Amino acid sequence: MSQIKYYIFVFLACFCSLIFAQQDSDEDKDMLALKLQNHLEQAKLESNRGDYYNAKDNLNKALVIAEKIDDKSNLGTIHTKIAKVQFLVNEESQAKISLNKAIQIQRENNDYGNLAVTYNIKGVIHSTQEEYKKALEYYNSAKNLFEQEGLEAYISEVTLNEAKIYIAQKRYEEAKSELEKTILIAKKHDQKRRLSSALIQSGKIYSELNNLKMALSQTEEGLAIAQSQKIIENVNEAFLTLSAIHEKNGDYKNSHSYIKKHIQLSDSILNVKRANLAPGISSQYINNYKDAENAQLKAQIDEVSAETAFSKITTILSIALITILSLLTLSLYKNNNIRLNTNTMLHKKNDELIVAKEKAELASKTKANFLSTVTHELRTPLYAVTGLTNMLLDEDPKEHQIPHLKSLKFSGDYLLTFINDILQINKIEANKVELDPENFNLKNKLENVISALSNSANDQDTTIHFDYEEGLPESFIGDQLKISQILINLLGNAIKFTKDGDIWVRTYKTDVKDNVYNLRFEIEDNGIGITKEKQDQMFDSFSQGSVQINRKYGGTGLGLSIVKGLIQILKGKIYLKSELGKGSTFVFEIPLEYDKNAEKPQVEEVKKVNKMESLDLSNVKILIVEDNKINQMITKKILNKMNLYCDVVDNGEAAVEQVKEVAYDVVLMDIHMPGISGLEATKIIRTFDKELTIFALTAVTLEDKMHEFGEAGFDDIISKPFKQEDFEDKLHAALSGEKIISSFFN
Repeated sequence: MSQIKYYIFVFLACFCSLIFAQQDSDEDKDMLALKLQNHLEQAKLESNRGDYYNAKDNLNKALVIAEKIDDKSNLGTIHTKIAKVQFLVNEESQAKISLNKAIQIQRENNDYGNLAVTYNIKGVIHSTQEEYKKALEYYNSAKNLFEQEGLEAYISEVTLNEAKIYIAQKRYEEAKSELEKTILIAKKHDQKRRLSSALIQSGKIYSELNNLKMALSQTEEGLAIAQSQKIIENVNEAFLTLSAIHEKNGDYKNSHSYIKKHIQLSDSILNVKRANLAPGISSQYINNYKDAENAQLKAQIDEVSAETAFSKITTILSIALITILSLLTLSLYKNNNIRLNTNTMLHKKNDELIVAKEKAELASKTKANFLSTVTHELRTPLYAVTGLTNMLLDEDPKEHQIPHLKSLKFSGDYLLTFINDILQINKIEANKVELDPENFNLKNKLENVISALSNSANDQDTTIHFDYEEGLPESFIGDQLKISQILINLLGNAIKFTKDGDIWVRTYKTDVKDNVYNLRFEIEDNGIGITKEKQDQMFDSFSQGSVQINRKYGGTGLGLSIVKGLIQILKGKIYLKSELGKGSTFVFEIPLEYDKNAEKPQVEEVKKVNKMESLDLSNVKILIVEDNKINQMITKKILNKMNLYCDVVDNGEAAVEQVKEVAYDVVLMDIHMPGISGLEATKIIRTFDKELTIFALTAVTLEDKMHEFGEAGFDDIISKPFKQEDFEDKLHAALSGEKIISSFFN
């Protein structure tokens, strides 16, 4: 029993000691927090009276305590204050390092108010180094953060700093605007120091603008505030400004009086600064002290030098040792400075890279969202334009209406091409274009492209000449679709800008290595040519030879940009040779693998037939799900012309119910509808019908959304506006029982 009591007593003693220890720990933390605040208050007082070295000492002590108790709310602020003091004592490199530390901590803590203060100080440092562009960038960031955090009172200091830069750059109207903001905020928040400084700076501007009456009024008002508040620096600046104004006004007596006051006050301020610098011995004083010490040592050596050879050697060695140590000290000092400068530069560059990365990511995301929205909104009405135009052309229009309808069709096709070009550029820039290599006959491919464009060339009275190197193989493995796009763009351009002329298409090898041929393609014309000034810009988006060329020949200005992107994807290169009035030559080189085992493809004439005529369509039922009344009518008329029966519903819920009640062969499903979307409706249908063919009839075409259609259960996608032939091919595959192979999902 006594042992049990003993154990209970020991347990209670341990428990109490833990509680007291915890209390002691909390008390220690509270004491350290109190010390931290005391050091900060002391540093503030010392900084206000110009005792910067003692202020820095107290801030460093506060920093140690903040790190010890992990006071993250104060860490960034202390680094900022240390940087400010370091800047005031001309330690700019150390100040930049402290500011970078402050920025990192404040970003991590989302301390945007203090981050804005730090940005403002960085701007001041860049401004003193006459790096005005960077300074204005930091001031702008500081101002934005202050506005974001609702800290209007702090904005006056930033606008005042911006005004000083504009004055230095002689951008007086911009400076005047910033000072007006400063004066307004300073009066509102009773900021005498900033109000005084802003009025004095305003006096300088009016003096430069030759409004001397206003210049005197503003400067004297700023001086009166500075004198009443004992703001010595502002008083001194006002004296100098008034002296310049009076001199400009021809009042040399007053000018002399104010310059004399300025010199006297400057001497007083300088003496105060010297007194405050005394406690922290500068490097110059240390060097002088060391030089005196070395001189004294040398004198003593000279006095005690013996006449013996041994004494002389000792003296020489001592002097040599001192010299070596001095050089070593100097070398270490220089290396340390280099290291500090390098670290500062690295911090600065890292800071700039982070900001640039954030801006680039935001811009990329904004661009993608914009393209997704715009292309969908454009394709939906374009479906109506092209559909109605084709129907009107097929319904025996009056003879005088045919040219108008053809013009409308041309405009619709042009707009669709433009949208597709923008999407192609976006895919290339986002690295979303993948290679699809296959065996193909290169010579036949070139001949087919030339044949397809020969009518356009004939309309221009232009002859196309084709030269394929003798002995060059014809069968290669590569992405023939992309090669066709490149050739069609380049040859189409040559035809467009060549009238009553000739175009030469040449293909030959430049190198062969390990069964890979480096092939060169040349498309040369003797058309209008391109000026040397414009040649470097021809492969940029929306770039053409000139505004006149754009108006005369048309075009989106995206074709060559697409060509360059596709050639880079094919690991090739392209360049241009041209002379105004004499023609142009586009040359591109790409590597292609020769397929030794490939048989020469047989080229057969394929007669175009209407596949739908071979099917019995009498019992075929199709459901159109579309909320747009015009699009409903167009799609229904297209199907009726193909002798197909169809029902129409205008939302996803109705589509699900209709599919449950009626056995349809094909569903044409729109995506964006009121209520549940086409994606959701298709998912629901797939829960009870896995076999029904469902096509997404939509204006959405960005490939980064395609996986959503596949996951929802669509068989394929028909993009609006669609080509009649493509529409018929996909319907034929669905109704004839062929396997549907979607280019979107594979």
